Amino acid sequence: MDFNDSPQEAAFRKEVRAWIDANAPKHLEPELKRASFGSSGLTSEDPIKAAKAWQKKKADAGWACLHWPKEYGGGARTPMERVIWNQEEGVYSTLSGPFTIGHGMCGPTVMAWASEEQKRELLPPLANGEEIWCQLFSEPASGSDLAGLRTRAVPAEDGSGDWIINGQKIWTSGAHNSDWGLLIARTDPNVPKHKGLTMFFLSMKSPGVEVRPIKQANGASEFNEVYFTDVRIPAAQRLGDVGQGWAVSLTTLMNERLSIGSGMSTGFPELFDYCAKVEVDGKPAIRDRGVQSRLAQYAVRQSGLKYTAMRSLTALSKGEMPGPENSIGKLVAGATMQDIAMYALDLQGQAGVLRKGENSENGRFQSILLRSPATRIEGGSDEILRNIIGERVLGLPGDIRVDKDVAFKDIPTSGRSKS
Repeated sequence: MDFNDSPQEAAFRKEVRAWIDANAPKHLEPELKRASFGSSGLTSEDPIKAAKAWQKKKADAGWACLHWPKEYGGGARTPMERVIWNQEEGVYSTLSGPFTIGHGMCGPTVMAWASEEQKRELLPPLANGEEIWCQLFSEPASGSDLAGLRTRAVPAEDGSGDWIINGQKIWTSGAHNSDWGLLIARTDPNVPKHKGLTMFFLSMKSPGVEVRPIKQANGASEFNEVYFTDVRIPAAQRLGDVGQGWAVSLTTLMNERLSIGSGMSTGFPELFDYCAKVEVDGKPAIRDRGVQSRLAQYAVRQSGLKYTAMRSLTALSKGEMPGPENSIGKLVAGATMQDIAMYALDLQGQAGVLRKGENSENGRFQSILLRSPATRIEGGSDEILRNIIGERVLGLPGDIRVDKDVAFKDIPTSGRSKS
């Protein structure tokens, strides 16, 4: 595969670079360069307002959601043009953080399952930064085993066709800033767990929705608990048929792993720069053979992640849906991020145990380390991803599932089986 720009791609890159040079919020660049994973690094401006302003400016010029059709607010560009844009946007892509879930996961699901009228209504405000979306999937007792969820959706008793939702979700990224959410709920407990689920979308301002931010180890509150108490969802806001929720959720999950795996920062560029500055035994760390060996290992992983993502983009350019192979990128990137942060703190010695601001040189790696365990859980834990790779990519025998054909209501809820 030739990774050099074609004449057309070179012209497009030049156009993109010129527009970004003329329109990017350059006054924010120093702060954005100090950002750590999960944080924009902005302190001089409200991060959400800055993100919406940049997204709106891109949308007005036709640069928003380049891979989406124009009628849904996108740019109708090729996957390769999208790659070029991402390369040239550089540090300013950090501002797009609040829209990652909406653009990369919820939007594609709505595009695949909603009515044409709904797509034209919901997607443009998402593309242009007016609205933020979240996905309401994980629960306290069903994270990795998503199909074990217990949030219930039952038909309203008034015969309207609406649904009444009661239950709880957890670890919902960005729920506190979101306008809309994708919600998967159980509509039939009398069938096996994967078959009794239904997908909906709802306004996060609906009566009965309560969002409670969770304080994280790194001091941030990106994740939330979300409670539903008699929340009414109109019948028209169902995606797919009743009981088809698992199939709809796979659209979201496959796009989630592509979005996370291909776009996740591992911290390698920051580590490389740091090693050029810090001294080990009286000389720059980057001259130490041990450090060079570790950097080489991380560079190989970084390169592998890049080209694995390129394979996925090539599949997308052919009209194919993201597949289970995208679990590879997410699995490797999450583990690499944690490893790099730990190695950086080792290089800092005793100074590495001191808690500093996340935007400081040393504090950046502390923040990455404290955030990194979440990357190995969100979007599918390492164990789940290894199972997916083993079963669906390598064709190995699947795990034994004793609850496969058991009605959900008959599955024990504790370590004891029912007598």
